[in-house]
Amino acid sequence: MRKAFWIITFGLIAVLVAGCSNTDASGDTGNKETITVSHELGETEVVKNPKKIVVFDFGVLDTLDKLGIEIAGVPQSSTIPEYLSKYSDNSYENVGSLKEPDFEKLAQINPDLIIISGRQASLYDQLREIAPTVYLGVDASKYMDSFKENMSVIGTIFNKKEEIDQELQKIEQSIAYLKQQATNSSKEALIILANDDKISAYGPSSRFGLIHDVFGVPASDKGIEVSTHGMNVSFEYVVEQNPDLLYVIDRGAVVGGQSSAKQLVENQLVKKTNAYKNDRVIYLDPDYWYLSGGGLVSVAEMIKEIETSLK
Repeated sequence: MRKAFWIITFGLIAVLVAGCSNTDASGDTGNKETITVSHELGETEVVKNPKKIVVFDFGVLDTLDKLGIEIAGVPQSSTIPEYLSKYSDNSYENVGSLKEPDFEKLAQINPDLIIISGRQASLYDQLREIAPTVYLGVDASKYMDSFKENMSVIGTIFNKKEEIDQELQKIEQSIAYLKQQATNSSKEALIILANDDKISAYGPSSRFGLIHDVFGVPASDKGIEVSTHGMNVSFEYVVEQNPDLLYVIDRGAVVGGQSSAKQLVENQLVKKTNAYKNDRVIYLDPDYWYLSGGGLVSVAEMIKEIETSLK
């Protein structure tokens, strides 16, 4: 009996010691469930339901905010979309800008997960040395597939698959209705980005090409070269295209802090177009289109803006 007692006692001590060795200073267990996330830049082992999250993509931030997921750090040195302005507060860590992360601050935070997109892609190797890093950029050439894949990854990491699926279903229904509207209207559109005193045009498969590729609005020029920064054009080009709808994204309003697009765009040349004559020069919200595309909120709002423009 005495021998059996000591064997049981020793076994209990061993279990307690093992349990203590798997607990860190904060009291969290070390045996957390992890998953391997495949993304464009590689594979990353991520703890499920990570607590300290740093986000360098405002579309992802938009999504996590809608899902009620707490964030530790954001790039406050870059312009944060107005509808996400709460993340400018000092209760969130400033991790630099979209193009220049603060590596020292990141090391101090010691996050469980860093989420990046296109602007940080070249820094992936440096970031993953600090913490598990996942790339969730949107591929404009296959916008909805890319967007859905990103949402699926977020749903898996944070156990929010059901919520994500519900939101995606709403978005799909809205797109189906919008495409029908676009087909019925048959209006052709031109998308331009206003940047200081210059404009650039975007067509199918481009950064803002989902207006054509996904929403079904015909392009007035199907031959626009695909480029992140758009194809440099003149206002004579706009007149030549004579679009029924002229969609304008004002970069200055969100980068320089001053909106100058209306004064730039509505000149004597543009006033000759069908778009101007029929009051169809539409200024899209640059928060959604320029800063935070690819989020559950931003994509839903993009659909609403284009739907309204067709009425």
